[in-house]
Amino acid sequence: APIRHILLLLPFASSRSSLKVQARSPMASGEGTGDSNAAGAGMEVPEVELCLDLTSCQLHDLSEVEIPPTLEELDLTANRLTAVDPRIGHLPRLRKLSFRQNLLDDDAVAPLFTWDAIAGLQEIVLRDNKLIKIPDASIFKGLLVFDVSFNELSSLNGLSKVSSTVKELYFSKNEVPKMEELEHFHALELLELGSNRLRVMENLETLTNLQELWLGRNRIRTINLCGLKSIKKISLQSNRLTSMNGLQECVALEELYLSHNGIQKMEGLSMLQNLRVLDVSSNKLTAIEDIEPLTR
Repeated sequence: APIRHILLLLPFASSRSSLKVQARSPMASGEGTGDSNAAGAGMEVPEVELCLDLTSCQLHDLSEVEIPPTLEELDLTANRLTAVDPRIGHLPRLRKLSFRQNLLDDDAVAPLFTWDAIAGLQEIVLRDNKLIKIPDASIFKGLLVFDVSFNELSSLNGLSKVSSTVKELYFSKNEVPKMEELEHFHALELLELGSNRLRVMENLETLTNLQELWLGRNRIRTINLCGLKSIKKISLQSNRLTSMNGLQECVALEELYLSHNGIQKMEGLSMLQNLRVLDVSSNKLTAIEDIEPLTR
C-alpha cells in the first residue's frame, strides 16, 4: 500500500503531544520596569496546556482526567469510550479533536455537534468507531479535516452539511456504494474513499483543487476523473479495471497506483510527464509500453 496509509495512523503530530507553553508577561521578565533587579523575582507564571494526549490509556470514561480549559488539541485515540465527556463542550480554543478507535455510536457523538463553544474546531477524527450515519457537522464552519473512516456508514448522505472549507475527507472502510454530496467541496485537496462498494467514479467535476484521490479496494471498472487536471496522486488499486484510459488529461499527476486489476495494456501514459511513481503490479500486462517520455 502507498506510504500515505501508514502516515494516517497518527492524526496529530507526535512532536506536539503533551506540549506545554509557559505564558510570558513583561512584568515577570522585567521589561518596561526600568529596573532589571525588580524583575518580579519569585513570581511564577502559570503554564498553559495546549495539548492533551491520552492515546492508548484504555479509558472507559474521563471522570478521573483533568481537562484544562486552555486546550487546543485533545487526542483520545485508542481508548474504550462509549460517551463524549460534556466538559469537552467547554473548550473554546479547541481546534483538533480525535476519538479514533473508541466505541462511540451515533447517539454518543450527537451532543458533540451541538456545543457552540467548540464551533471553532478545525479537525475532528471519529475514525474506527460504530457510526452508522454521518453526523450533522454544520456547526463547524471552519472545519479542515473530517475523518469517519472504519465505521459502518452505508452512504454519504449528510455530507452536504459538512463545511465547504474542508480540505481533507476520509471515508475509507465503510459500506458506501455511491459518490454523492461532494459538489460543494471546492477547497478539497484530499478525498479518501478506499475499501467501500463504489462502482462508478462520479460527481467530481467541481473539486477543482483536489490533489489526492484514494479509491483502492472498490468495484470500479472505468476511470473517469471528470476533467480534474490538477490532481497529483491517484490510487485505484484492487478494483475491476481492464484499461488505463481516462488518465490522459491528468497532466499534473505525480503518483499513480493501479495494482491488482485486470489491465492488459499500458496506454495513455505518454502525456503524464510529471509522473514519478507508477505501480501496475499484479495486472495482465505482457509488455511495458508508452513510458519513454516519463523521464521523472
